[in-house]
Amino acid sequence: MRTEEVDVAVIGGGPAGLAAGMAARRAGADRVVLIERGEQLGGILNQCIHDGFGTKNMGKALTGPEYAQIYIDQASEAGVSCYLNTMVLNLAPERELTVCSKQGVRRIRAKSVVLCMGCRERTRGAIGIPGYRPAGVFTAGVVQYYMNIRNLCVGRKIVVLGSGDVGLIMARRLTLEGAQVPCVAEILPYPSGLMRNVVQCLEDYGIPLYLSTTAVEIHGRDRITGVTLAKIGPRGGIVPGSQRLVECDTLMLSVGLIAENELAKKAGVALSPITGGPIVDDRFQTSVPGIFSAGNALQVHDLVDYVSLEAEKAGQSAAMHAQIGKLPQAGIRVKPGQGIRYVVPQFISGTEAVDFSMRVAAPDLNRQLVFRSGSQTLRKMKETVLAPSSMIRLRVRAERLQKINGELTVEIEA
Repeated sequence: MRTEEVDVAVIGGGPAGLAAGMAARRAGADRVVLIERGEQLGGILNQCIHDGFGTKNMGKALTGPEYAQIYIDQASEAGVSCYLNTMVLNLAPERELTVCSKQGVRRIRAKSVVLCMGCRERTRGAIGIPGYRPAGVFTAGVVQYYMNIRNLCVGRKIVVLGSGDVGLIMARRLTLEGAQVPCVAEILPYPSGLMRNVVQCLEDYGIPLYLSTTAVEIHGRDRITGVTLAKIGPRGGIVPGSQRLVECDTLMLSVGLIAENELAKKAGVALSPITGGPIVDDRFQTSVPGIFSAGNALQVHDLVDYVSLEAEKAGQSAAMHAQIGKLPQAGIRVKPGQGIRYVVPQFISGTEAVDFSMRVAAPDLNRQLVFRSGSQTLRKMKETVLAPSSMIRLRVRAERLQKINGELTVEIEA
């Protein structure tokens, strides 16, 4: 079997993979390859024709394809080698990849590997809605692909289950194309998408959002004819007498994303039970030396801008590992405290500034976010609006982290 030697191998050609490959090349890695199983670079951005991308790291609102093209051009100018229509079949802990393409099966031995496989949608089978299996049940990403890439409309009367960002955006898109969206039902007592999307995609178009509501039955055999919605009580059960039938010809699911990490499991990478992504340090190195992770494969993001910034740091770290062979160990553990669901990275070295990403466990207003080590407060910052749907990103300077004694805890002040 033919074997290729490289400095850095990046798996995934979406926004994270492009940024990581470009950054690794600029950081001094000689041979950087980007492996993408699709027929073109850009990942999910190619079907995101709405604007709003690039406001954080480029200072302007771009469509998804525009944003992707900027990083495609930068990766090409940096000298990243891109392998399209190429599938990674296996990743060994020794950073040896088995890949398959039209040219056959071959091995790639890399000094560093960056995992940028993105995420996949949770389907009907994952949430277990009773009923037959009629045509007309789609995930939001599939609807987006059909409409924006294939120019196909999936239905004329669409009920949306789940208030994820893609579902909200597609509810607006369907309305603009002449379809009717009777409602969006969300099982949680708060929206799971960004508030700006709730306002711009639902409220501005008169689409009702029913919170603490879910689908309990799908009707129809050959084609869906309707769904039964019901209210969910504070303890999780169905409220008696709250069931109502909503007629529709399509059900669109926007019920969450799952980090794609089958290759990480094969390599023995330790995964977080909360994010579903690898446990990493402040250089985005996983528990397996030389394997790094970034983007939605690490944690599901709200904004692609943060995906790119995170991946650039991972690419730089991968290039450093390829050059010196081993990175210093990060031995300070970071723990989520009261009111915080998770924090990334989970380990830090304490020698350099760190951009922390985190999500709160429940909505709140006007609370103090505190970084503590023992009884010592390292940083305190007031957050006006706290929502589980909005990722919080905060930078803590190196001089503050050097004061850590033991572990670092991030919490909402009681």
